Amino acid sequence: MKRKLLVGLSICILVLVAITFGGSIYMLQYALAPNSDRADTSQCYATLFERYPETRPWVDSLRRHGALRDTFVAMPGGERHHAIYVDNHSTRTALLMHGWRNCSINMLVIGRLYEQELGYNIVLPDFHAHGLSDGEMIRMGWLDRHDMAHWVSIFATDTMVVHGVSMGGATTMMMSTLPLPDGVRSIKYVEDCGYSSVWDEFEYELKDEFGLPAFPLLYTTSALCKLWYGWDFNEASAVHEVARCSKPMLFIHGDQDTFVPTAMVHDVYNAKPMPRELWIVPGAIHARAYMTNKQEYLNRIKAFLEDGCVK
Repeated sequence: MKRKLLVGLSICILVLVAITFGGSIYMLQYALAPNSDRADTSQCYATLFERYPETRPWVDSLRRHGALRDTFVAMPGGERHHAIYVDNHSTRTALLMHGWRNCSINMLVIGRLYEQELGYNIVLPDFHAHGLSDGEMIRMGWLDRHDMAHWVSIFATDTMVVHGVSMGGATTMMMSTLPLPDGVRSIKYVEDCGYSSVWDEFEYELKDEFGLPAFPLLYTTSALCKLWYGWDFNEASAVHEVARCSKPMLFIHGDQDTFVPTAMVHDVYNAKPMPRELWIVPGAIHARAYMTNKQEYLNRIKAFLEDGCVK
């Protein structure tokens, strides 16, 4: 009888281990696998023009003048990455970063503000495993921060701003402590609805989407990510990075955000030393702060870049 109990217990443990391991693989694929149609630029432009019709005449004008340039470079890790670049013949440049499973084209709506309204050159990279860039698995901004710093070094000008939305917002915070290249005298950061850490975001989604606690699945998934891809969810922390950032940063978040919950912006804002500024956008869901209040969005960015933080 005792032997049968031990055998039964062993089988149960093996089944639980197999289920957890299988669930971890599924979660990695669910969270980190790129879109199969990620290189469909025509569909990306169609979605952009449908959602933000004011971008169409601007993009058409850039195309007519040959100013909308596709740029491909080799990253430090060897991958070939893509960015859209518009040279506005300025000493000021904005690096604009898209969100999870989006692409550089989606950020042209913000690019128009910087290029047309504020007079900046604009650089819009595709993250690793997004758009036209190489890569097999999404890295949630953590390893990407080094790629984005490489783009900064390539297009370095006297004055720069790094502006990211969602995963791009988290990357903005994560890269804010990296050293600046020669030639950059002033840099500011704008993060729009970025998560406080990859662990926090995945823990929230695991509960919200599947009704599951963090233990054990998130722990084993993070361990597999470390084993296979070289990073884990805990180390990918925007809170940790902004706590060491001395540069000005503007935090933007919708008060109706249920994908990256609004509470996360208070975690990163409170961790960031001065100078800093916070704008909670009434009525805005995730990554829709600009759509919700376009003029105020522009006004806030313009004031931040011209005058710096007031809080």
